[in-house]
Amino acid sequence: METHLSMTLDQVITLMPRRCWSSLSTFFLVESLSRLLSSNWKPPQAAIIPNFHLPMRSFEVKNRTSTEDIKSLRLITALKTPYLPDGRFDLEAYDDLVNKQIENGVEGIIVGGTTGEGHLMSWDEHIMLIGHTVNCFGSKIKVVGNTGSNSTREAIHASEQGFAVGMHAALHINPYYGKTSLDGMISHFESVLSMGPTIIYNVPSRTGQDIPPHVIQTLAQSASLAGVKECVGNDRIKQYTADGIVVWSGNDDQCHDARWGYGATGVISVTGNLVPGLMRDIMFAGKNPTLNSKLLPLIDWLFQEPNPIGLNTALAQLGVVRPVFRLPYVPLPVEKRIEFVNLVKQIGREHFVGDKDVQVLDDDDFILVGRY
Repeated sequence: METHLSMTLDQVITLMPRRCWSSLSTFFLVESLSRLLSSNWKPPQAAIIPNFHLPMRSFEVKNRTSTEDIKSLRLITALKTPYLPDGRFDLEAYDDLVNKQIENGVEGIIVGGTTGEGHLMSWDEHIMLIGHTVNCFGSKIKVVGNTGSNSTREAIHASEQGFAVGMHAALHINPYYGKTSLDGMISHFESVLSMGPTIIYNVPSRTGQDIPPHVIQTLAQSASLAGVKECVGNDRIKQYTADGIVVWSGNDDQCHDARWGYGATGVISVTGNLVPGLMRDIMFAGKNPTLNSKLLPLIDWLFQEPNPIGLNTALAQLGVVRPVFRLPYVPLPVEKRIEFVNLVKQIGREHFVGDKDVQVLDDDDFILVGRY
């Protein structure tokens, strides 16, 4: 090997067949060998950039939104995800819904939450929708991505991706169905808290397990805990606010009293999809039991079946989304659809999103999609 490397270029050419000397490939070979055999040639060196940083990791700051920014939000809407007839996202209708929230002074939105049917999405769909929302509206409204899961591994991965595409905060639920111990619950939340501002969501009616106050008090030691979305009731909310923990009501029918009587910072609302301006009045304009009473029949109607069945039906009848349901959700029966039209007339069509006349849809108008 040493003998071959010490050969001169002339010797190499002499050993090659004469008919190859004029070929293009020989030219490149000779050039390469010339470089290799030259005593002055050195292999190329990678450029060294001083103070170069690798891409951000999960423990680093992902965006410019601080936990304090999230703590100050008073009205957050858990946004509906509209669909095309084949079950894919209807991004045009989605963008209109977000713009209506912004125009009416809503401060934040939950993307892919229970209301947005994140549990019916693939993670690719889920992260894409968070990224789309941030890209189009992130400078005008806070984007909270629902990246919670009953699997800690999935919650970590989804949160990394969500913060990577720019969401301002994460929403995390406690592990459901495959319930864990309280110590396991704390470990689950601690695994994701370090990634960025986080809202913990307590809704025992869906998870089958309450998050007791001592768990939240333990997690409150983390600077990343923005607060709690609490659905147990206003007495629990008062307990948290007395401890200096930020809390949002997760129950639209209790949010007025939670805000003005129990110390809640605000509400994470379903009803805000329909009447964002009125929900802003309830959260911002001081005690208003008259307005609250006016909205309670609508709120009761929305939650007579598990959310988001009522909301999906209502938005379709307002003409702001296509009447498409991803199964297992199906629309409310026609008598309930008639009740909604009457509620809109009582409250005033001008307070609701969209500009079409509200109508009673027929059963045949709805599209139910099982494969998408």
